[in-house]
Amino acid sequence: MLISASRRTDIPAFYSEWFFRRMRAGFVLVRNPVDSRTVHRVELTPDVVDGIVFWSKNPAPMFTAYVSELRQLRERIPFYFQFTVNGYDPELEPEVPDREQLCATFAALAKEFGRNAVVWRYDPIILTERSSFSEQIRNFTFLAEKLVSSTDECVISFLDLYRKTARNMRHIHFTLPTAAQQLELAAALTAVAKKYGITLNACCETPELAHAGIGQARCIDPERISRLRGGERLTVGKDRNQRPNCGCAAAIDIGAYNTCRHGCLYCYANASPASAMRQSSQCDPASPLLSGTLSPDDRLVEQRMTSLVDRQLPLF
Repeated sequence: MLISASRRTDIPAFYSEWFFRRMRAGFVLVRNPVDSRTVHRVELTPDVVDGIVFWSKNPAPMFTAYVSELRQLRERIPFYFQFTVNGYDPELEPEVPDREQLCATFAALAKEFGRNAVVWRYDPIILTERSSFSEQIRNFTFLAEKLVSSTDECVISFLDLYRKTARNMRHIHFTLPTAAQQLELAAALTAVAKKYGITLNACCETPELAHAGIGQARCIDPERISRLRGGERLTVGKDRNQRPNCGCAAAIDIGAYNTCRHGCLYCYANASPASAMRQSSQCDPASPLLSGTLSPDDRLVEQRMTSLVDRQLPLF
C-alpha cells in the first residue's frame, strides 16, 4: 500500500518522534474519522508499504532532528514530500515560517534526497487585499525562481470555502474568483512555471483549467513512487474516498484531524486553531494513536495490507 502522512495534520512539523517510533514498532493505529469507535491497525513494514507521501508546511523539524532516520527509511521505503510554500503573511498562516526559511528547507531536502523527492504546493490560492491578483503572480514568480533547482512539479488549488473555513476567515477581506478569473490567473502562473521548467498541475480543480495548460495533479502519485523505487511498477487504482476531481491513487492516511498547530485560517482539517492547539497538546509520542488513547468501547480492525509492486516480468 501507499501511506499518506498526512492530509489531516503536519506530521513532519509536529509529530516526527511519534512517526519514527511507529516505524520502529512496525505498525500504527488510526481512528476512523467518520466512525470514531473503529480503530484500524495499519502495518508499516517494507513488505506491504511501497511508498510514503509526507505532507508539510514546514518539514524542517523532521529534517533537522531526524535526518539519519530519514536516510535509513529511504533505504527501506521510498518517500517524497508534498511541501506547501505559499509565502502568505502571518494573518493567514500564523505559525508557518517565512518564505525565505521555507525555501532554504526546500533546497536542503532536495539536495539530500533529490528533486524527485520534493513537490512544491502553492495552495490554496487566496485573493485578499494583501494578496491580490498581481501580487499572486509576483509572489509565485519569486518562489519559482527560488525553487527551480529543487523540484520538477508545482501543484496549485483555489480556496474551498468550507463552513469552518468561512467561520475562521470571517474577519479576513477575501474574494472568491470566478471561473473566468481562475482561468486567467492559472494561465499567468502557467507562463511563469513554463519559464522555469516546472510542471504545473491543479489539485481537485475543474477540468476547464486544462485550457490554461494545467494538468490534473496526482498528489499521491504511484508513478513518482515508481521512479523512486528504481522503475518498479505499482498496480494501484484511484482513491475513491477523495473528491471527484482528485487524481490521487489509493492510500492509507495515518494522521488525525484537529491536531495541526500551524493555525492557518483556511485549514479544512481543523475545527479552529484554538481547538487544534488543545487537542495536539494531548498527543503522546509513545502512543500507537497519533491523538488520544484506546478505550474499552473501541473496535480494533486489522487493515488489509498488500504490496502494490507488479512482480511480473515483461515479455520484451
